[in-house]
Amino acid sequence: MREFDFIVLGSGIAGLSFALKAAQKGSVAIVTKRSSSDSNTAWAQGGVACVMTGEDSFDLHVRDTLAAGAGLCHEDVVRSIVTEGPTRIAELTGLGVHFDQRENGNGTMEPDLGREGGHTKRRILHARDATGREIETRLLERIAEHPRIEVMENHMAVDFITTGKLGYAMENSCLGVYVLNEATGIVETLRSDVTVAATGGCGKVYLYTTNPDVATGDGVAMAWRAGAVIANMEFVQFHPTCLYHPSIKSFLISEAVRGEGGILINERGQRFMEHHNPQKELAPRDIVARAIDAEMKRSGAKCVYLDITHKPADFIRSRFPTIYETCLQAGLDITKSPIPVVPAAHYQCGGVKADVNGETSIRGLFAIGEVACTGLHGANRLASNSLLEGLVAAHRAFEKSTRGKRERVEISLPEWRSGQVQDVDELVVISHNWEEVRRLMWDYVGIVRTDKRLQRAATRLRNLHAEVQEFYWNFKVTTDLLELRNLVTVASLVVDCALSRKESRGLHFTLDYPERDDRRFLRDTLMRRV
Repeated sequence: MREFDFIVLGSGIAGLSFALKAAQKGSVAIVTKRSSSDSNTAWAQGGVACVMTGEDSFDLHVRDTLAAGAGLCHEDVVRSIVTEGPTRIAELTGLGVHFDQRENGNGTMEPDLGREGGHTKRRILHARDATGREIETRLLERIAEHPRIEVMENHMAVDFITTGKLGYAMENSCLGVYVLNEATGIVETLRSDVTVAATGGCGKVYLYTTNPDVATGDGVAMAWRAGAVIANMEFVQFHPTCLYHPSIKSFLISEAVRGEGGILINERGQRFMEHHNPQKELAPRDIVARAIDAEMKRSGAKCVYLDITHKPADFIRSRFPTIYETCLQAGLDITKSPIPVVPAAHYQCGGVKADVNGETSIRGLFAIGEVACTGLHGANRLASNSLLEGLVAAHRAFEKSTRGKRERVEISLPEWRSGQVQDVDELVVISHNWEEVRRLMWDYVGIVRTDKRLQRAATRLRNLHAEVQEFYWNFKVTTDLLELRNLVTVASLVVDCALSRKESRGLHFTLDYPERDDRRFLRDTLMRRV
């Protein structure tokens, strides 16, 4: 058993920000199942939403967030995160993060703010079209310099260790985590009174996603098994514009392209968003994604097109260098031709229920970033609020977890026991089940849903769960097996939450209940393992 003052699961903006602050107070272990730079943060193109000018205001940012959230945002949480934004951004720039600047006409520089769907003002701080990579790189540089932080790469968390699981007659508390060392195949025991889940989202539960391969919903699944409350998993945001190309998977075409004037057209070159919403291409993501889905189904086309060719070529190459170069590698010159795009799973608005400080229903377990459901996003996330939430939630969780003197729980944790398990003899079964889950979710639990499709998905997922559990108990754990176990759990949570919401709201749209019902469903969907 190894002991730390803080254990952080995940190496995105939330986890790294928390770790840097926590290292002021004690030892920190960062557990990440691939390399430390593999995270949703590193893939984030758009930027960080933050009020930065006198033309904008906190009230406007709050109003835009509430409007996107379709009635389910917790206004006190939204206001806290929005108003703390500028202070946290200043800390980030102090760590060396560089956001794009422009001349303001008075001979001085100011932030070059972008605009994205659902925002009524320009408030998106960005580093070209690779903002997440810039943030991730600078935070990792600071992490590498800190003697109190140990980064455990290629280590995958298996389960939280709780007093409830150990049979102690006390409030359910998290005491640490079991972690698989992928190099040795040994499950190690890590002990701490403060464990922070910053594991990101679950995009890989769907066949098509903008997320990296690491996004398998691990934190939500682990928290569910530990007995934590899970909230609003029916609200999965599909990004409207993922590159449609046979050789390039999961490449996001940033919303900032539409923010800078890009228009959506069908295969006949006709613009169609004006028929769906007055804001056209700058409508909230749920509206744009459903409009594209409807256009594709109506015409039978495999994609639609995002056209920014009317802008100067030099501007396009300068503002969107990553997108330009990636598309060019695929034989697409976006200065001359529209970009083929389709919607893809992008962001989990639900997650482990947590307050604005990251505290969950399990003592000692914090959840921050995309893995958490704090009430900021409601039924639909406003573009670029996620990196902001990761920053603010990390700071608040640090303050909460270090405030006052905590009584250390003196418990020796049992080692992981594998029993008489064998090596997995049929890896093809894991691969097959993985693909089945993702295809099932795409076909039955996508942008537009029905009870019949959801019930079919629930039935098949119950069978898959039984198969995976048999594998889990009879074979040595591997990363692939653990990820499959988590995927099935998270998929079931999405389906169960969706079946319980008999209305359409935000990202959850069902043909059986196409109207919003504030009388019965103006509330969070809460799930807890019995």
